[in-house]
Amino acid sequence: MSIIAWIVVGIIAGFIAEKITGRNHGLLTNLIVGIIGAFVGGFLASLLGFSYSQGFNLASIVVATIGAVVFVWILGLIQGRRGR
Repeated sequence: MSIIAWIVVGIIAGFIAEKITGRNHGLLTNLIVGIIGAFVGGFLASLLGFSYSQGFNLASIVVATIGAVVFVWILGLIQGRRGR
């Protein structure tokens, strides 16, 4: 996938994950969360045996969004433990 497609998918996935989790991030944080989410989601999809065509498509956005939600959830767990 081209770098521009990664950025666009990352922003979209980060924005959707932000809305799902009820967090309030900026554009840069959404981009970072979305790109990390794409890696996490791709890893989880491969572990579960799912295959999809990579690139700028709905499947990539869904996988990246699921990964971003998982990533934000894990961060919340880590931050919750530090605050105690």
